[in-house]
Amino acid sequence: MNKTMGTIISEARKEKNLTQADLATAMNVTDKAVSKWERDIACPDINSIPKLAEILGIEVETLVSGKAATQKNNNLFEKVCTCVSFGLSVGVVILTILDKFNLSKTEIKLTDLIGLLALAIVGIALPKIKKLNENK
Repeated sequence: MNKTMGTIISEARKEKNLTQADLATAMNVTDKAVSKWERDIACPDINSIPKLAEILGIEVETLVSGKAATQKNNNLFEKVCTCVSFGLSVGVVILTILDKFNLSKTEIKLTDLIGLLALAIVGIALPKIKKLNENK
């Protein structure tokens, strides 16, 4: 269920143990302005919403939409699965290309190719996991 911006401001302010006056001081507005926000009579200036969200410790998306911001792929398991899937896809393409060269007539063993493929997957996956962690 969506909450109004006023309800979100009020609940977040109370969770932070701030009075309307405290929030008003932090936002450089009057306590009457904060009261109007919380009663949905008025809304904060659009330019002040990021600062308000930061003070209240909530996401801008939550404040504006009334819905909790979705977690953006913060789960390590999901990250690893994404990277491994990508790496396996690349591996399949590589093995398909190598198969076209008909390596069965050469001295290269399949186990050697699988080992190289595993190294390639790790090499591809680790930078992707690092990048996903930086995007938290």
